[in-house]
Parts: sequence; C-alpha cells; structure tokens
Amino acid sequence: MRRAILAMAIAALLAGCGGGTPKRAADPIVGGPASSWAAGARRAPGFHLTDQNGRAFSLASYRGRIVVLTFLDPLCSTFCPIEAARLGEVVRSLPPAARPAIVSVSVNIFGNARRYLVRDMGKWRPGPTFRWGVGTPKTLAAVWRKYAIGVLDQKRKVAGVVVHDIVHTEAAYVIDAGGYERALFLWPFTAADVKTELAKLGS
Repeated sequence: MRRAILAMAIAALLAGCGGGTPKRAADPIVGGPASSWAAGARRAPGFHLTDQNGRAFSLASYRGRIVVLTFLDPLCSTFCPIEAARLGEVVRSLPPAARPAIVSVSVNIFGNARRYLVRDMGKWRPGPTFRWGVGTPKTLAAVWRKYAIGVLDQKRKVAGVVVHDIVHTEAAYVIDAGGYERALFLWPFTAADVKTELAKLGS
C-alpha cells in the first residue's frame, strides 16, 4: 500500500519535470495524510546517519519524541525549500515542549557538503528542531529503500559540465514517540493537516 502510493507520487513528479519552477509548487492538498496507521502497527525502519555538523545520530536516538521524517534535496530550488518552510511553520506554531523533531534525509549525494546544508537551514527556515541526515551513497540508498522513496538522477550536460537534476518522491512521515509510523504525507500538504496529526499523538 505505502509503496504503491509513493510510486504514484514519483510518477507524478516525473511527468511534471521539465525545468524551471513549477507554477503550483506551493499549492497544498487539503484533506490529511495519504496514509495512516494505528499505534504499534508499523515500526519505522531504523538508520544511522550524520548531521550537518558531522555528528552521528540514529532514528532510535529520538525514542520518546515525535519525529517528522522527510526526504529533501539540499540543492533543490523548487519543492524542497517550500516543504521545509512549511514544516518550520508547524514547529514554530507549537510551544517548545510540544515541537516534533524534523529530520531530513538527503536525496542528493552531490549536495551533502556542509556549506549546502547550513546554507539551506538559513534560507529555508525549517524551524529550530530541524536536522539533516547524510551519509555515503550506499547508506542513503538503503534508507530511501526502507521508506520506499524513489530517487532518480537525470544527468545532463551544460557547457560541457555534467549537471545532476534529482527527481524524488516528496514524502514526510510522522513517527510517534514509540518509534512507529503513524502518518504519511505527500507533497503538497498543509501545515494545518500536519498539526492535526501531531495533535492526535499528544503533541
């Protein structure tokens, strides 16, 4: 079920790919998550990555805290900055004690230099609980696979230089304090809908 939903999502992204900024990239879909699960039904797959400051961390290290897990491209200038900003809006609208952690796994192995990660955090305003997750190509690919995230590198040459245009499934999972997946959002989504799901978990 989850893989079918995400496969349709990346197919839609590919169909709309063609250069330039999508005109309706910020238009939200109202109506809640694409999928949701009962407490204890679906354990979120674990992983170990490194953040923007070079510190190793794991998903398990967030046990006891709600996490919104998303997958963004550090070099993106279309959907990803808007999604990050929307999640930042969610975080800033909540009292500090109720704020979820936002963990973003990079989908672009060519954009994981610290300068890009730090730049994005300044420009995108993803909120005070945001953290990048990067790693080797093999490590990242394993995380994408576990969460059924499709990633496609559309290579092209510009003035003799190879440019990597990354197309990927734009998805965000809400993971409860016990480490279980509770909701899946596909972009575009509203801040209000994410807040509604967080409220169900006691945020």
